[in-house]
Amino acid sequence: MADFPSTSSAYGVWNLTDQRDAVMGGNWPSLYNGPTTVEYLVVAGGGGGGSGGAGNGGGGAGGYRTASGLSVTGGNTYTVTVGAGGAGGTSNTAGSNGNNSVYGAITSTGGGGGQRETSSQANSGGSGGGNSYLGTGTGGLGNAGSYSPSEGNNGGSGPGVVSPYGGGGGGGAGGVGANSSSGGAGGNGGAGSSSSISGSSVTYAGGGGGSSRSGGGTGQAGGGNGAGNSGTSGTSATANSGSGGGAGCGGGDNSGGNGGSGIVIIRYSDTYGLASATTGSPTITTSGGYRIYTWTSSGSITF
Repeated sequence: MADFPSTSSAYGVWNLTDQRDAVMGGNWPSLYNGPTTVEYLVVAGGGGGGSGGAGNGGGGAGGYRTASGLSVTGGNTYTVTVGAGGAGGTSNTAGSNGNNSVYGAITSTGGGGGQRETSSQANSGGSGGGNSYLGTGTGGLGNAGSYSPSEGNNGGSGPGVVSPYGGGGGGGAGGVGANSSSGGAGGNGGAGSSSSISGSSVTYAGGGGGSSRSGGGTGQAGGGNGAGNSGTSGTSATANSGSGGGAGCGGGDNSGGNGGSGIVIIRYSDTYGLASATTGSPTITTSGGYRIYTWTSSGSITF
């Protein structure tokens, strides 16, 4: 005689009619061998550095969001978007904001672009861009998505009209962008945040350095360095770091560095099977008791 079935077991011999009735009544075990929760890291694209003025702001880092225990459902497909970094400013323009990264319902906000020589505030974003030497108030605001925990921090500001006109560093996931000191070098980018979700510790989402005629600020976690001489360009951030680009320095043809593209990583216990389908060519590894999926370009996953 067959035992009464449940969603986890159905022992004994069952005729087709009884099986059908059990399935329709929700009392038949599923063959799904995938996870019910995952851990995730979603880092957005960093902002580009500003250009044109004597001292410009570095790009802010893309938003950094990570947590465990996110529910997933077998048979569902979850979209993955890896945000591109923002373009550095050219011909006296601010840097562009980075683009958002997404895993399912989780969104991280693109980093704010660094400001050029202007009185406007730098762009807000996952982390805010740095302000220029003529900028008023603080740099751009971080945590544009109003998330808790915060996805990023504010950018730094310039010192006002004080030669040699430094710009502030972009904000990072782990700290605010540094202000440019009066008459000093451009501000350093804000610190990034480290994650071991990939199986080894990697730091992401650092701010780009601001520029100045007396030395450029240093980018963090793969973020671009700010230019330190007139007529020179800031450096671009490392791809898939989510970090901000460095600012260019005026007095000639210069540009801000591009922000780094983002990254999306999820993992779950390797006691569960592989996903039934993926797109976007994620790197799939098994390490430390986890199955790990890493996207450096957009795609999807079906459990």
